[in-house]
Amino acid sequence: MEHALSPATLAELRRPRPYPAVSVLTPTHRGERGGGQDPVRLRNMVTKARKRLESDPAVTRERRADVVAHLDRALAEVDLAHAEDGLVIFAAPGEHQVWSLARPVPERVVLSDTFLTRNLVAAQAAERPFWVLSVSADRATLWSGGEDRVVQDRSGGFPLERRQENFDPERQMRTGGLPSIFSDEGTRQFLREADTAMGAVLREQPRPVYVTGEQAALSLLDEVGSVAKAAVHVPHGGLAQAGPDAVWQALRPVLEAEAHKDTTAVVRELTSARGHRTFAAGLDELWQNARDGRVRLLAVEENFRATVRDLGEHLVPAEPGDLDARDDIVDEIVEQCLETGAEVRFVPDGALGDEDGIAGVLRY
Repeated sequence: MEHALSPATLAELRRPRPYPAVSVLTPTHRGERGGGQDPVRLRNMVTKARKRLESDPAVTRERRADVVAHLDRALAEVDLAHAEDGLVIFAAPGEHQVWSLARPVPERVVLSDTFLTRNLVAAQAAERPFWVLSVSADRATLWSGGEDRVVQDRSGGFPLERRQENFDPERQMRTGGLPSIFSDEGTRQFLREADTAMGAVLREQPRPVYVTGEQAALSLLDEVGSVAKAAVHVPHGGLAQAGPDAVWQALRPVLEAEAHKDTTAVVRELTSARGHRTFAAGLDELWQNARDGRVRLLAVEENFRATVRDLGEHLVPAEPGDLDARDDIVDEIVEQCLETGAEVRFVPDGALGDEDGIAGVLRY
């Protein structure tokens, strides 16, 4: 199952496919919280997709067999033991993918000429992915971070290792030679190479960057390159050789502090927008402005969900059992805002006060 969604991957997922491109969405549960219902629900949704394919006169027998085979392969690849909050299966002629999301999705089967990606887009925006560059005198490791984890990433040729005869940083540390390690020209060149490689990664996938390492390593990286100057420094050695759990534990308090600062800044900007009459709140108002491309900043409380009916000019709360209800309207608004260049920020529940979970700053 896939977890990390890059801009390049998203662009590939959104390209047109030969009909039918099938999207199967289902909510899942982490750990044992599903009580055994997730496998049943998933099989039922895949069965529903098969029936939709069988009853669609626009789908030839050959193409139907192809897509059903890929649905079956995708189903076999699902690992519910490591499920998060939502699962998305994509299947089209010649291909399939399985995505696990740290954000709930509605139960849905869609046949179209593109995959349904708005829930992936919203999940990525909510997760606010970031990079962690862990450096030492002889190794630089790249980590891709999300809502509750980091995983090693091999983009840009990482991990990088310094190759030098008779170079033993551990021996130098034991004999008190640490300062000389970071004044050595070879170390300067190695960290310069790490900076260049990180810069290339950022050009492909721009994200916030956290840099970990001994203070001497961070200072030298700052001196010889450009990446560290705009990054958050985390003075913690040993993480270039560590596993993901150690990196996450070292980073978690820093992330929490940064998130608090970000939330405060978002609320301050929303308050200022009220005085300038560029403030908007509520699903209906923001849906209209999102479609018009007027939203500059969208703030959404992390667990805000709503099910609505679209009357064309307005959204209204849906009645129970309404077959035309749209139960991922928040994700639709998030995707629409991102499509028009808006900044989307997810904030803790209750941070927006009386604004019913969603608010924004308009461009005009």
